[in-house]
Amino acid sequence: MATELTNPQTDRAALSPSGEVFEISKAVTFEAAHFMGGKPEGHPYRNLHGHSFRLEASVKGRVKPGEEWVEDFSLLTRELAAVAEKLDHRLLNEIDGLSVPTLERICLWVARELKAVLPGLTRVSLSRPSLNENCTLELGS
Repeated sequence: MATELTNPQTDRAALSPSGEVFEISKAVTFEAAHFMGGKPEGHPYRNLHGHSFRLEASVKGRVKPGEEWVEDFSLLTRELAAVAEKLDHRLLNEIDGLSVPTLERICLWVARELKAVLPGLTRVSLSRPSLNENCTLELGS
């Protein structure tokens, strides 16, 4: 049943998000290089190469008491950008914990970086859009 507002600018009580669960997401991009040293001689992934990455994080929860949102998008943006900055224009293999920088391991690394500041973090997705590849880590909420 849809709620009709007499005046959508002032009749906000009719659209109360109280009790509802929402998931919000933010994405950023970065460029980085890597190689897969454990691959056999001649395997293309063994060579140093780079990608454009799209990193997305999602936070899920109920609207915070006294607020009108699950999480402030400016906080989500700032924290996600800070993580992407640690990866941007870097050789991922040289970052502690990413000696084997698969999409799966990068998702885990990002989740560990974000979880302390975003306790409602439920999902981290990393993609290489030019290759139509995506990996998503689902976290317990």
